Amino acid sequence: MFSKKRTACTTILVGKKASLDGSTMIARNDDTFQAVAPHKFEYHQPQNNQQKVIVKSWLNNFQATIPENSYGWPGVPNVDYQHEGYYDESGINTKNVAMSATESTYGNERALAYDPLITDGLDEDCIVRMVLPYVDSARAAVQRTGELIAQFGSPAGNSVLFSDNNNVWYMEIVTGHHWVAQRIPDDAYAIAANRVSIQQVDFNNPHEFMWSSGIQEFVAQYHLNTDAQGWNFRHIFGTNNQKDHHYNNPRVWFGQRYFNPEINQNPEDDELPFICHTNHKISVEDIEYLLGSHYNETAYDPLQSGTDPKKYLYRPIGLNRTQNSHILQIRNDVDPQFAAIMWLCLGYPTFSPYLPFYTNMNDTDPSFNDTAMTFNLKDAYWLYKGMSVLVEAHYKEFIQSNIDFLTQCRQQFRSAIVQTDQNALHYQGTELTKFLTQQNQNLVQTNRQQTLKYMQDLMTQSINLSHLTFNMDKNL
Repeated sequence: MFSKKRTACTTILVGKKASLDGSTMIARNDDTFQAVAPHKFEYHQPQNNQQKVIVKSWLNNFQATIPENSYGWPGVPNVDYQHEGYYDESGINTKNVAMSATESTYGNERALAYDPLITDGLDEDCIVRMVLPYVDSARAAVQRTGELIAQFGSPAGNSVLFSDNNNVWYMEIVTGHHWVAQRIPDDAYAIAANRVSIQQVDFNNPHEFMWSSGIQEFVAQYHLNTDAQGWNFRHIFGTNNQKDHHYNNPRVWFGQRYFNPEINQNPEDDELPFICHTNHKISVEDIEYLLGSHYNETAYDPLQSGTDPKKYLYRPIGLNRTQNSHILQIRNDVDPQFAAIMWLCLGYPTFSPYLPFYTNMNDTDPSFNDTAMTFNLKDAYWLYKGMSVLVEAHYKEFIQSNIDFLTQCRQQFRSAIVQTDQNALHYQGTELTKFLTQQNQNLVQTNRQQTLKYMQDLMTQSINLSHLTFNMDKNL
């Protein structure tokens, strides 16, 4: 049995009518079970392969032939992929189709008894590179993923996010071969956190739902539906245990509390809704806040002062072991040639900025795509991780300066996007791609210098916060 890099992520999905500017957005924290797991941000050029090409997993015996032609796409894989697996995690291809994979999701023992996981099936480590380069819509991405699971099976419970400029889909793979995907309504948002989230499935509405072949017959044959009425995917295939109450449900509760503060809910509630609506138009900044959140301004915040044991009761959303956090935004108010933006954070999402990358690119900056396995400030991964460590080390003293720093970054990023959008109108084709790539590199270098300056300030202030000091006469 191979050793899987188990992940424990948090997902946010937003329909185009629920967002501030009409964008679709899918977002996720990639949380590993170790605090240090260097990642890089790289671009895969489109391919027209004349010979058969096979994708092989480094973690199990999965292998499959890929189509001859592929679209270009960026990914955020492990640096040490030969030992840790690829885990490309997220990207937007040249057809403006976004994919984020995966949210680890756990099926229950009843369902798994009759359709167990497949050891050498298609898992998170290869799923992005098997799907994203070959699809031209979010629905097509769900369809291709489902076909691959039918052919190869799945070795783990995985949930996958897909979007294009019109549609947002969430797919939950819960056994070796069975899955359901739900389209997020345009005026809705959804939050998921490591448990089966989809609830009532309408098999008479294929516009809003997709599912594995034979899933209704499977459930009926093995008497898996625990409800007297309806077909609740969460009840049939999901778990309901102490881990859900303390590790998973509270993260969904906090996100829904932020978007819908008027609703009173229990953090441990197993029936928190999946599809939600709010009168608050959701922005990129809202999602950044939630992905970096730690039960802020509640009794469950582990960063608050005091010794109240409730501060460690629930697992927060933002973690030190978040290796990358991303928001994949497809805009509808600009030219499709530069509508796709990948907001990427490689530090702690609580303390580090999300840099916006136009995905109509042909390369990424060396500080992002050439990451060392050990600490090196030349690398974006280590730069933003290092800055995060400094802030958390003196949280009480540095939190306001960190808020100010991130606020300044967000303002600069929005201004840069507006200016780039305007200038991009003067370019087409390969010249546009070249221009947007250069704009990405310019923003990387500007923010790198700002972050280094901020780190210098934090280091200097930290010296004065040492406990190895003593009040004394000024003449001594």
